[in-house]
Amino acid sequence: MARLHVSRRLLSVLGIALLSVPLTAARPSQRGDPSGGPGKAVRIIQTNAAGDNAHVIDPSTNKVVGIINDVEIVHGVTSAPDGSRIYLSNEALHTLDVVDARTLKVTKRIHLSGRPNNVAISKDGAKVYVGIAQAPGALDVIDTRSLENVKTTPVEGAIHNVYVTPDGKYTIAGSIPASTISIVDTTSDMLVRKIKMSAGIRPMTFDQNADGSTKNIYVQLSGFHGFAVVDFASGKEMRRIEHPPVPGEHAHTDGLQGAPAHGLGVSPDGKTLWSTSKVYSHAYVFSLPDLTPLGHVFAGQHPEWVAFTPDSKYVYIGAAGDNMTFAIDVQTRKEVARIPVGQVPKRVAMAILQTN
Repeated sequence: MARLHVSRRLLSVLGIALLSVPLTAARPSQRGDPSGGPGKAVRIIQTNAAGDNAHVIDPSTNKVVGIINDVEIVHGVTSAPDGSRIYLSNEALHTLDVVDARTLKVTKRIHLSGRPNNVAISKDGAKVYVGIAQAPGALDVIDTRSLENVKTTPVEGAIHNVYVTPDGKYTIAGSIPASTISIVDTTSDMLVRKIKMSAGIRPMTFDQNADGSTKNIYVQLSGFHGFAVVDFASGKEMRRIEHPPVPGEHAHTDGLQGAPAHGLGVSPDGKTLWSTSKVYSHAYVFSLPDLTPLGHVFAGQHPEWVAFTPDSKYVYIGAAGDNMTFAIDVQTRKEVARIPVGQVPKRVAMAILQTN
């Protein structure tokens, strides 16, 4: 329960009153969103690091339309490509919790080899990769057909964040204590190479070459207020971009948990990169591929994670210090909504879910 203690201490430092959504408003919406396809809807899933639930947001209304309960200390979240399930890593029970997308009920808990952090799903939805955050570190491989933990892949160090590259060929796992990015082949689920960095690996994101292969890894590092650019093919760090102060904004130094910047994402259209700052409570925006600064936008106290709608029109950012999810227009970089969620919202994901 150590993570829960840290998160509550963060709230104490910030002096933020807890906000909540009435459970009477927690029924899943049955109205499909046209952008999700027939019988499906685009949803934003906001996990709450110091609570026992996750909130489901309809981006067409920016309202909470459901709550997933009974998932204590949720860390990571992903969803099945067919929209049938949501997968959440449960730090309290050391399980991957499987949730039915229609009912938002936990249907199974899959035991893991250790305490989990983040999760990622293969492009075909056949496997969920779970980062094991306790030494010596590993990737647990979950077969989504049998709903069994079928393999534990050794990697370099305890794992914090896990991703599948846009082309689906590799699983990328970052370790804070080992300062290493482990690259695992998704066909064999074996470690194929490692990239050593100068500090702990925090959130990562990727862009693509013209052929769809991975071009760069953008990575936030422990103690660095910005991000590094790493060439995927060579593993060489190409440059670092440090976030400048925001004029008129007071710099926050308390409760950073070693991560002054902890939220990173490339928009689905590949045109912009967004990087959050817990120091200045803003998200910094850059054009791709040139990384020209486009500006910044207020994203709440301690913005922790980002997720985009599939059309790249909106980005959602979990503000851990405000117990809210911020909705921001990508093109105008203007806030469009503040959505009250649970306690210490961090990881947030986009999902296209079945609604009927």
